[in-house]
Order: sequence, then C-alpha cells, then structure tokens
Amino acid sequence: MALLRAPPPFRQPLSPSSRSRRCPTCHAVAATARPCPGPSWTGVHGGGGGAKKRLLASRRWPGGVGVPSLLATTDEGVAAAGVAREEDDDDEYLAREAGWGVRQMGRVGEEMRRVAQVQAKAFHVPVALFNDFFFDFFKAEVLSALIYRVRNSPPDRYACLVAEEAEPTTQLSQAPYEKIVGVVDCTVQDEDDILKHLQGADEYLYVSGIAVLPSFRRRKVGTALLKACEALGFQWRHRFMVLRAYEDDDGARGLYAKAGYRVVSRDPDWVTWVGRRRRVLMIKELPLHDNQI
Repeated sequence: MALLRAPPPFRQPLSPSSRSRRCPTCHAVAATARPCPGPSWTGVHGGGGGAKKRLLASRRWPGGVGVPSLLATTDEGVAAAGVAREEDDDDEYLAREAGWGVRQMGRVGEEMRRVAQVQAKAFHVPVALFNDFFFDFFKAEVLSALIYRVRNSPPDRYACLVAEEAEPTTQLSQAPYEKIVGVVDCTVQDEDDILKHLQGADEYLYVSGIAVLPSFRRRKVGTALLKACEALGFQWRHRFMVLRAYEDDDGARGLYAKAGYRVVSRDPDWVTWVGRRRRVLMIKELPLHDNQI
C-alpha cells in the first residue's frame, strides 16, 4: 500500500519528535462538541506522513486548552481515559474485508497503548543517533493525544477504529490488543472551507490517521479501515466522508478513488514555495435517504 503523506497545516516549535514524518491526508484530530480544525493524520500507511504536527492536534484546543501533557501517558492517565469511555465499548465489527475485522477501539489502557504503538510506527522516521529515544518520546506524545481525545470527545463526534484478524490464526495465548494491526481516526467536523464543497451539509465525517503495521501492509487492511469508516458514517447519519491525500501520491489517491472518493480541490500553488507538498481534498457522498439524515 502506498505511503500517504500530507504537509502540516501549521508550524510548531522544533522538538525531538518533530523528526517524525508529516502526517498523511489530514489536518484535524481533536474531536469535541465543536471539533477544532486542528491536526491529526489521515492515510493508509506504508510508512507515514506528518506525525507530531498533525497527530497531536493543535497547540490550542477549544477553550484555550493546551496539548495534553506527557504525564497523561502514565498508568493513572490511561486508566482515567479508559473508565471515561469504557461503557461505550462495542466489539461488533463495523466492516470485514479480506479476513480483517474493524471495530471501535476498546477504552482500556493496554489497547490504547497498542493503538499508539501502531500509529507511532507508521509515522516515525528513524534517525541515525538515539533513534529509540526519539521513537519512545514520539509514541508517548501519540498516546497523550489519544487519551485527550477519548476523554474529551462525545461518543458520536470521535471514534478510533482498529483492524484485526476477524478469525485469528495466531496463538491463543496472544492478548486481544496484540492482534491490532491497523488504526484510523474518524472525527465529526464543520470547517467552512470544506462545507462549501458539500451541498446541503452542515457537518461531515473526517477520516485521518490511517496507520498499518509494516508487516501487514499491502494486505487490504487499509481497505477494511476505509469501509469501516463508511459504516460509521452511516451509523452516525453523516452524508459526506472527507479526507486529504498528497497530490503526487498516486498509490494513495488510487486507493481512495477505488473506494469512491473524488477530488474536489487542491492546495494553492504557494504551499510549494515554503517546502510543502500539495494536498488534494477528496470527498465521498454516502447514498443516504432523506429520512436517514
């Protein structure tokens, strides 16, 4: 599966984890009652794109709250997030494809750590020196952002979906969370710049942060994740699905086009003048009837 990479929508101060790749096709990861158009990532990965600057959500959240501290990645922070959403757990698969099943992430500590591990592996760029340190730091930031979203998002505004073997063939002793091989975020948003392309809609479901473990790429895990996002869109009664991809990433755009997404706009030419790659905005309209919206 081809790499999906998208340039960050803003600049942030340099930190150790900023060595990670730019996240793919996305730009909003925080989900609140009125989700901010901040960062996140979107993309089926064979490597990754804009990591920290997108995955972590903007330095400012609604109400002026800053990006959650790395202290949130402690056992206490993970446990609190799990308790906050545990009652919403639902292990029913939203979609099945090529032997993979996709469901909503369980709100338990070890599963959230696994999700952070998968996303960190997809977006981290190895460095020559102290790579383990940079990776661990980045993974902690990823987990911190995930905990924040879980604890502060209404259950019908944000969901993290995970892909696993629908009929596991691995050892029975393997813990359930260890079977997760792919991840994607779905966030309800209402950005005016996007809504102008969506006739009659006041919100849409934004797909971002698609990540697949290296050893499971090119095995239709990304396709399964996209189908599950669409199933969630039906479930939440959203008419439009939205994502972003790099304009020159033919593999990613081909995957999305095959899934029914079409290009509706592109970044302006000037983004290339500041060293960023142009992105395309892609949408898919779900065949909902009026009484379902």
